[in-house]
Amino acid sequence: MSDCEPLGKRAKRPMRDSRCSRTLDDWLLKPVVTQRSSHQHHPEPAGSEQNSRKQECPESTDPFGEESPVTSEKPRRTGSAPVSDAAANTGTRKSTNVFTEAPGKVACRRAAAAAGADGKAFSGDVTGLGVPVSDLRRAPGCSGPLPALKPTDSHTVLIRTDLLQPGEVPEPYPSPDQLQDRWDDTHVKLPCSEHNLFPVDRTTLQSRWDLINKALSVPFSSAHDVKDAILKYNTGQAKGWNFTALHVYCKGLQASEAQQMFGELLPAMAQLALRAPSLLTQPIPLLRTQRCRSLTLSQEQVSCLLANAFFCTFPRRNSRRMEFSNYPDINFSRLFEGSSQSKQEKLKTLLWYFRRVTQQRPAGLLTYTRQCLQRLPSWSSSEKQFSKLRISCDGSIEDQGYGMLQVDFANRFVGGGVTGSGLVQEEIRFLINPELIAARLFTEALDDNECLIITGAEQFSRYSGYSDTYRWDGNHDDQTPRDEWKRRCTEIVAIDALHYRNFLEQFHAEHMSRELNKAFCGFVRPGVQTENLSAVATGNWGCGAFGGDTRLKAVLQMMAAAEAERDLMYFTFGDADLLRDVHHIHTLITDAYATVGSVFSLLLQYYECVCKKTTRGKPQETLYCFLSERL
Repeated sequence: MSDCEPLGKRAKRPMRDSRCSRTLDDWLLKPVVTQRSSHQHHPEPAGSEQNSRKQECPESTDPFGEESPVTSEKPRRTGSAPVSDAAANTGTRKSTNVFTEAPGKVACRRAAAAAGADGKAFSGDVTGLGVPVSDLRRAPGCSGPLPALKPTDSHTVLIRTDLLQPGEVPEPYPSPDQLQDRWDDTHVKLPCSEHNLFPVDRTTLQSRWDLINKALSVPFSSAHDVKDAILKYNTGQAKGWNFTALHVYCKGLQASEAQQMFGELLPAMAQLALRAPSLLTQPIPLLRTQRCRSLTLSQEQVSCLLANAFFCTFPRRNSRRMEFSNYPDINFSRLFEGSSQSKQEKLKTLLWYFRRVTQQRPAGLLTYTRQCLQRLPSWSSSEKQFSKLRISCDGSIEDQGYGMLQVDFANRFVGGGVTGSGLVQEEIRFLINPELIAARLFTEALDDNECLIITGAEQFSRYSGYSDTYRWDGNHDDQTPRDEWKRRCTEIVAIDALHYRNFLEQFHAEHMSRELNKAFCGFVRPGVQTENLSAVATGNWGCGAFGGDTRLKAVLQMMAAAEAERDLMYFTFGDADLLRDVHHIHTLITDAYATVGSVFSLLLQYYECVCKKTTRGKPQETLYCFLSERL
C-alpha cells in the first residue's frame, strides 16, 4: 500500500464520492449569514491576529447563555462525542457528503437536511454541538491547592506575602525605605531610577525623574497641557509624536465630562504614576527569550506601570534602534495618533480602567509567566486519544469560556497593535483587561517553543462590535472568584500563529509541527495532574489575515489539547458551517479511536498526496474529505 492509500484497517480503498472534489476556496467563501469571522489585520509591527468576532450565530437564542442541546434526545457517549441512541444502535454514518461549501458548488456539500454526524438533520437553530458544557472542567472547581506564595530563583514576587489579607491592598516588597534599583540588560529600566538621566546640555545631566515629577504635578486644563507635559521629558520626540487622537477625544467631551477628566482623572493618574518609587521597590526582571520565569505583582503596582505608560515615561522605549528592539512598545505615544473612531473607543476603554483604579485601589495579584519547552512531543508516534470537544458558534472566549484556559490569538510581540491601530481579538482582550498591557513592558518577543501565561487579569469594560465597529460599552463588574494567591481565576495564554502568504505552506510538515508545538506549549502544564486542568477555550487561531485554514487549525488544536490532556471548548464566532464540520470530523476521529499520531500521519499524507500535486492555488480535494475517507 502506498503512503497515499487509506490506513491499514481497510484493505481496499472505497471509490471516492465525486462530490469530494471541491476546492478549499469554498470553505473560506461562506454565505454572509453564516460566516462572520474572517477578518484579521496585518502585523503591528508584525500585527496581532484576529479571530474572535463577538457575534451571534443565525437564529441563536441567548448569545450569552449556555449552548442549546444538539437534539431533543438524550445523548449517549461513544468515544468522546455524544450521539443519539438511534445512532448508537446503527453505528455512526461515515460519509464524506456532510462537509459544507458555498452555494452553487456540488462537491462534498452538506446533505440537503444539514445532516449531522449521526445522519440525522440538525435543527436550524443549533448553536452548539459536542459534549455538554457541564462535562468540561473549569477553575476554581477543578484546581488543586496552590503552594505557598514565595519568591524563588525563577519567580519574582514584588509584594509582602506575609501580609496578604482578603480585601486588603498588598504591600510592596521591600518597603520603600529599602528601595532597590538596577539599571542593566536583564531588568526593566524604570523611570524613577537614579540612573535615568536627561541631558540638559552637552556637559550637564540631570535626573529625568525630577523632570517627570515637575511636569506631571502641573494642573491640566486641555489636551495641549497633557502633550506639553509629556514632551518636557521626551524632547527628542517633539517633531515625531502626534496627539491628534487625544485632542479629538477631549474636544468631544461635554463640559461636565471635561471637568471630571482634567480636574479629577488626569491628576489622579499622574499621582498614581508618580508613586512608582514607593510601589515598585525592587527591580523587575525581564521575561527574556528561552528562559522560564514568573513575575507576581499587585494590581496596584500594575496600575502604576500603566499610568507611567500613558504618560510615556519609560526610558529607552521610544525607538526600535534601542536595546529593547525585541520587545513590544509600552509608552502610549501611538495611542494618541490619528483621528479614527477606533482610537476614540480605545481611549474611552483605557480611561475607564484608570477611573476605576484611581477611585478604588485594586486589591488583587497577577502572575505573568513565560513558559519555554525544551522537550516537545514526537507527533508521529503519539498514542494519545482525542479529548472531549464542545463547539459553539455563539458566545465568546472571555464570557462562555470563564474558568477555562483562554487563548489569546497573539502576536509574537504580545498585545500586537493595542497601543497602535490594531483592534481585533488580541487587542480587544488587552483593552477590556488592561492589566495584560503591562506584559509588553517586560516580555521579549515569543519564540516557536514559548508562550506567555497571565493569571489574574481583571475585566474592567464591556464592548460591542469588532475592528472598525468596536465600541466601549460600559463598565464590567468582574465577579470571577480569586484563588489562594488573591488572583482572579482567569488564566489567559498568548500563543502566536505563523503568518502564511501561500495557502499551501501551512500543510507542510514543518509548519504543522510548529503550530502543534506552539499550541501544546500554551496548553500543557508540566507537573499538574490532569484532573486539575481546566478545558481550553479557543477558536479560529491564526486564520484571517494570517492565512490559516480554519479546519486545519481546529484539528491541530484538538491534537495539541489531547497531547496536553485537556478538553476543548471551541468557538467558531458565528460560523455554523464550521461548527458542523469540526464536530463531524471529531466524531469520526473518536469513533475510530484514532490517536494523535495516526491523525498526524494522515495530515502528512494529505500534504504529500494532495497539496504537493496541486498546481493552482488550492487543492481540489479538501482536508476533511481526505481525512474522512481514511479514518
